[in-house]
Amino acid sequence: MNDTINWDELSELERIKYESNYLRGTLVESLADPITGSIAYADTQLSKFHGLYQQFDRDLEKERKRQKLEPAYSFLIRVRLPGGVVTPKQWLQMDEISEQYANHTLKLTTRQAFQLHGVIKSNLKKTIQGINTALLDTIAACGDVNRNVMSHPNPSESELHAEVYETARRISEHLLPSTTAYHEIWLDQKLIADSKKDVEPIYGDRYLPRKFKIAIAIPPYNDSDVFSQDLGFIAIVGNNRIIGYNVAVGGGMGTTFGMPETYPRLAEVIGFCTPEQVIDVAEKVVLVQRDNGNRQNRKISRLKYTIDRLGIEAFKAELYNYLGYELQEAKPYAFTRNGDRLGWKKGTDSKWSLSLFVEGGRVADRNGFNLKSALREVAQHINGQFILTGNQNLIIANVTADEKNTVGEILKNNGVLPGEISGLRQNSIACVALNTCSLAFAEAERYLPSLVSKIESILNQHDLFQEEIVIRMTGCPNGCGRPYLAEIGFVGKSEGHYNLYLGGNFNGTRLNTLYKETLTEDDILAELDPIIADYATNRNTGEKFGDFVIRKQYVNEIVKGSDFRH
Repeated sequence: MNDTINWDELSELERIKYESNYLRGTLVESLADPITGSIAYADTQLSKFHGLYQQFDRDLEKERKRQKLEPAYSFLIRVRLPGGVVTPKQWLQMDEISEQYANHTLKLTTRQAFQLHGVIKSNLKKTIQGINTALLDTIAACGDVNRNVMSHPNPSESELHAEVYETARRISEHLLPSTTAYHEIWLDQKLIADSKKDVEPIYGDRYLPRKFKIAIAIPPYNDSDVFSQDLGFIAIVGNNRIIGYNVAVGGGMGTTFGMPETYPRLAEVIGFCTPEQVIDVAEKVVLVQRDNGNRQNRKISRLKYTIDRLGIEAFKAELYNYLGYELQEAKPYAFTRNGDRLGWKKGTDSKWSLSLFVEGGRVADRNGFNLKSALREVAQHINGQFILTGNQNLIIANVTADEKNTVGEILKNNGVLPGEISGLRQNSIACVALNTCSLAFAEAERYLPSLVSKIESILNQHDLFQEEIVIRMTGCPNGCGRPYLAEIGFVGKSEGHYNLYLGGNFNGTRLNTLYKETLTEDDILAELDPIIADYATNRNTGEKFGDFVIRKQYVNEIVKGSDFRH
């Protein structure tokens, strides 16, 4: 025990991390315990660093309590996948793992990663070993460390995709925890009894105060929602090459109902760095947060709160002290949109990439829409890549003209080639929420598709079916689906009730504003109907929905995160 630390003043998790022997805890003992499907409380916190979340089936909760049974525990496993890129072979391996050990589906997350759901405790080790056999891993996919690094996903939209992907991969590797606990516990490497043999040169013995997120974007596309990240790198292009990156700090979506001191915040651009400085800048921003972040209250411990507490100029001064140099002045750039551009696109190398809509990011075979089977067959016939996007979609990338035709036939034969998709639906995001997320107050992934159908009926009445509008739903205010950047955002308050937020913009550079609280579905449709009608009649040429509701003062623009209210 460190006698210089007053543990009574700190979050309980600070002690758990410190006493964990560099993330080992008693995970080995918890996994071996045959009496319960769960693991010990402290180990549930440490397991996040290994890519796991303990969950239980909330649909079965009442019945299991009636039968005096413990909850139906299972685990979410998240795969670290910088830039979202996998080979066809790796896709097939993940598909097989999901069939053998999970709930037969793959979830594509808003951080360009895979999630497996429904893995029981006795299968955890075999599942993680299978993932590692695919040359993937789960370490640092969750926990108080840097998480999966995002980047622009589509190689047919930018010749610079390979470069930003490689940068994302290098950042991810550089910021990985150094502990050998992961390999010992899950991959059966020899245990190190003495924790002094482990050292964390970046994270120290208590890791970060809270999670940390990084993304890279290539203008004009903000498809990684770079301003929602703790740290964002905006590629600046000159003469068809990346000359450097604007650096944005302090974004984050999570909030807590009833705590006005918590709020979503957009990252702000503080300067420009060269490509050679990116790794150094990333590390030093992490170090500033490590040494200055709030370790007393985890609800206000993200970098955004550190910056607002210190002030942006003091934060920059601290960062420059760690770097030993100052960032250059930020360069001009412009974003025109976020979200994905669906359909086929040909790259300058004559290779083709298909951006495929995956509703809610759920890859499954359901009701004749055999997406999982189709993608399995595609993976057996192409030599390109599968690239997960930050909007829960999938890109079948870098295929030849012949492979393009093959992909089209496979999708058609499996009922997957979509019909007409509304501009609203193709810009939708939903977190998992119920039935497995313990934080959810309401449905999201299972409910948003049907709500979108009802809103589409209103849009149809006003000839707006193809109008692209960003709509996002989460089951709680933690913001996993980035709802506070949506033009229409929903956050669950209780079962069947949502807060409605309006006024985010189409390029992800403005927070939305609370419009109405605790609405039922009927309330939602009644509120949106006249606004959509007004938009159809009175919008300016080219005016997006989020800009319209601000101009017409349905809501006021949020200028800074601390002005946000639930």
